[in-house]
Amino acid sequence: MHGGDLIAEILAAHQVRHLFTLCGGHISPILVAAKQRGIRVVDTRHEASAVFAADALARLTGRPGVAAVTAGPGVTNTLTALQNAALAQSPLVLLGGAAATVLKGKGSLQDVDQLAMVRPVVKRALALRTSCDVLPMLQAAFRIAAGGVPGPVFVECPIDLLYPEELVRTWYGTSSANDRTADLRGRLVRFYLKRHVDRMFACPWPNGSQGAGTPVAPDVPPRALASVRRHLRRARRPVAVVGSQALLLPDQAPSLAHALDALGLPVYLTGMARGLLGPRHPRQMRHGRRQALQEADLVLLAGMACDFRLDYGRAIGPQARLIAVNRSRRDLRLNRRPTLALRADPGHALRQLAPTAAPSPRWNPWIERLQQREAQREAEIRDRAAAPVEGVNPLAFLLELDHFLEDDSLIVADGGDFVASAAYILRPRGPLGWLDPGVFGTLGVGGGFALGAGLARPGSEIWLLYGDGAAGYSLAEVDTFVRHGLPVIMVVGNDAGWSQIARDQVEYLGDDVATTLRPTAYDAVARGFGARGFEVRGPGDIAPALAAARQTARSGTPALVNVHLGRTDFRKGSISM
Repeated sequence: MHGGDLIAEILAAHQVRHLFTLCGGHISPILVAAKQRGIRVVDTRHEASAVFAADALARLTGRPGVAAVTAGPGVTNTLTALQNAALAQSPLVLLGGAAATVLKGKGSLQDVDQLAMVRPVVKRALALRTSCDVLPMLQAAFRIAAGGVPGPVFVECPIDLLYPEELVRTWYGTSSANDRTADLRGRLVRFYLKRHVDRMFACPWPNGSQGAGTPVAPDVPPRALASVRRHLRRARRPVAVVGSQALLLPDQAPSLAHALDALGLPVYLTGMARGLLGPRHPRQMRHGRRQALQEADLVLLAGMACDFRLDYGRAIGPQARLIAVNRSRRDLRLNRRPTLALRADPGHALRQLAPTAAPSPRWNPWIERLQQREAQREAEIRDRAAAPVEGVNPLAFLLELDHFLEDDSLIVADGGDFVASAAYILRPRGPLGWLDPGVFGTLGVGGGFALGAGLARPGSEIWLLYGDGAAGYSLAEVDTFVRHGLPVIMVVGNDAGWSQIARDQVEYLGDDVATTLRPTAYDAVARGFGARGFEVRGPGDIAPALAAARQTARSGTPALVNVHLGRTDFRKGSISM
């Protein structure tokens, strides 16, 4: 038994089935020991992708995802992905290699102050220093990652604590106690090193490890639920907005969907909640959210903060009563003080509320008005999709893709303008059927997210929507899909530019500097990595390319569809601040 063995034992005890990584000598014992215990080691082409994959797996399963990366640049390459997971409230554990304990701060290879860099972007940063630390700190890492408001936890794992003790003593020159040839200084160094190693391995390695239990959301007090019911009974124009935090317990998604249906409220679903009610629920609204919130007399905000997405609270009418439900004390009152604040798991609170809160007939005219607006906006999108453009109209392509999606499909979104347009048009088929970066708006999540989704949902059809700018971050993960047998279907919206930025930059500043790209043959790039590639240059190419991509994926090979898009003004003026 050595440190790598014990860490692998702990992972197995916590039902970790996949360990995402990019190899490095600092962490090799963890990877080898994990494989020996039946944990699938999934190696990526960039450390950020490994953390993005762990993030996606966590969101879809509710259990902390785990990644392991080597020291120094291996750890620093994960910082964006860690911050993305933190803001998305996604539970994960990152194991980071580190220089030998005795060499910290002495100029060792890849030795930097990792804890100082990581600490601001994670929920907790822990550092192993002796064999006594491994079990309690790893147990704590899983508990902290999943508890309360979930988030990432970093555990620094020094190289000399991971390898077998006798090998480490050989490295330090302390295994031969009979060497009397050294001078006084040499004997003092040997004494110091031996004492250091003795302290490092002071505790015997335990046999086995106990896993963590499933997090349980506490009940909302009955008086608080009664207050919510009173506000609902008084309302004539209520609206519910359900965010990602309501899906932190994914296995409860079906009962949450049933609860929302029973409540009878018109509802807008955002982030991970998209798809919760299926593709065409009559009270799920997808368009005109800002106007609805301005007109509403009651807003039930479940699992989302009043941040830029709600114009810092100003999107909600000033006279509306606001009921906020959130695990985070800070997010409950961010930018706007609610009429009623419930610090609770929003999904669990809605499930508690539903049996005793019935829909009111007074809401029917309001719901019909919202449904009419939905129909008008859908008709407008169809009209815009029919407009001729040079190349492929992105709206027309997305409408056809929406009809093509099957019930088991899962959509991964990584991009700007093209992907934001997709959010208006594509209808996720079921709960947890849509994965986007979250509030941080990170580009580059695609390869890792699709990897995690494919492993969390074996047998589902994984669609990775790339903007051509975002594709540049993680297109090399096509190689990972091929090596690990994950038949992801990628779609690149190729308009040869960073269109979301260019649209406003050109209008306001009169210059397209740094926003232009080339119409790259992404299909050829995919073929170079071992996948199959297809092109769409006109409307007539859409259906054949999608069908060929699906057939390729069903044969076990990843596929990429390179769609040459024309320009539209569908999202003009959509800049966020």
